[in-house]
Amino acid sequence: MNKISKKYYKDEVSPKLKEEFKIKNDLSLPFLEKIVLNASVVDSFSDKAVLEKVKNQMADISGQMPKITLAKKSISSFKLKQNDPIGVMVTLRGKKSWNFLESFISLVAPRMRDFRGMPDDKFDEKGNYSFGVAEQILFPQIDYSKIDKPRGLVVTLVIQKSDKQKSKRMLELLGLPFRKENI
Repeated sequence: MNKISKKYYKDEVSPKLKEEFKIKNDLSLPFLEKIVLNASVVDSFSDKAVLEKVKNQMADISGQMPKITLAKKSISSFKLKQNDPIGVMVTLRGKKSWNFLESFISLVAPRMRDFRGMPDDKFDEKGNYSFGVAEQILFPQIDYSKIDKPRGLVVTLVIQKSDKQKSKRMLELLGLPFRKENI
């Protein structure tokens, strides 16, 4: 498998996309703008140290320090007050986003339990792709001995100038495996 990078996208993927979708202008091609990682931490209500652990794990996974997200409004049934810390998020752009995508495709996806491909129904109408990762221990950057509890995260690939069909084809050409329909 070739190394996934912006150069690989320009040299290998974009000519195929131009041909398949009959796109004449390079500026009309879909491209990966950013990757957003988001983890919700419900345990942080009772123990503030949990939020710090998740923040450090997310920093290890992404390669940059995440931002702590706050509750937008109070929900009494969850004992949640407005501006309480409830999660962490990080936005990867440029080279870091390409490195994360390569790492995910080549290392993390094959380590998923019962992995038969990524679901292809997780695209929104603009072509962005969101999926969940059940456990953070799938990432090779995480030290298993320092994990107190497996926690999941949501990954969103933000793809500009695209729709569902173009985004899926672009990700397939980059090497992201999708589930095959059983016929």
